[in-house]
Amino acid sequence: MNVLIFGPNGSGKGTQGSLVKQKYNLAHIESGAIFREHIGGGTELGKKAKAYIDRGDLVPDDITIPMVLETLKTKGANGWLLDGFPRNIVQAKKLWEALESANMKLDYTIEILLPREIAKKRIMGRRLCVNDNNHPNNIFIDAIKPNGDKCRVCGGDLKTRADDQDEGAINKRHDIYYDTKEGTLAAVNFFKDLANKGKSTFIQLNGEGSIDSIKETLLKQMK
Repeated sequence: MNVLIFGPNGSGKGTQGSLVKQKYNLAHIESGAIFREHIGGGTELGKKAKAYIDRGDLVPDDITIPMVLETLKTKGANGWLLDGFPRNIVQAKKLWEALESANMKLDYTIEILLPREIAKKRIMGRRLCVNDNNHPNNIFIDAIKPNGDKCRVCGGDLKTRADDQDEGAINKRHDIYYDTKEGTLAAVNFFKDLANKGKSTFIQLNGEGSIDSIKETLLKQMK
């Protein structure tokens, strides 16, 4: 099974992606990890990408797409969940062309819906337990609200990530994601159109629900 997953930062995409990965034994392929693996492994594509990164330039799609495809073929040979890519409409079209050329099927595209202001509040409300970062604590989500300044799971001290409190950085990431003309939502709509043509299955989820309710809805729609 091959799956694309989309959702703004703060939507719970990582949590739901992890559940899908575990249930269907998929390789979780994240865009940043692809670059790190190719560069660290000294592949030809990695060397080309590093040259751009070292100059502070964006890696062009004609390097990024083959890098992604190579990782899907190797690490994801028995099924993959691709997370964090594509980020815009151009990458979406090029990725689809590459998948078709490689005769690689896309079974599901998952989109987690969440209004922009709620997504921002969730990011800024995240609190990290010093004992275990996986203990869920968020001052803006009633179901996982911490006990004052203590972890709701173990009672440990809580801290915040600096980038979670950087409203400017959050807005910049969300500007890209919520852009329906060129950005990530344009890419989502591209794959939705493909699903309407019968080329894959599109699953849309309400990110305002609880983790368990979203999981239940998602797994009901996946075969």
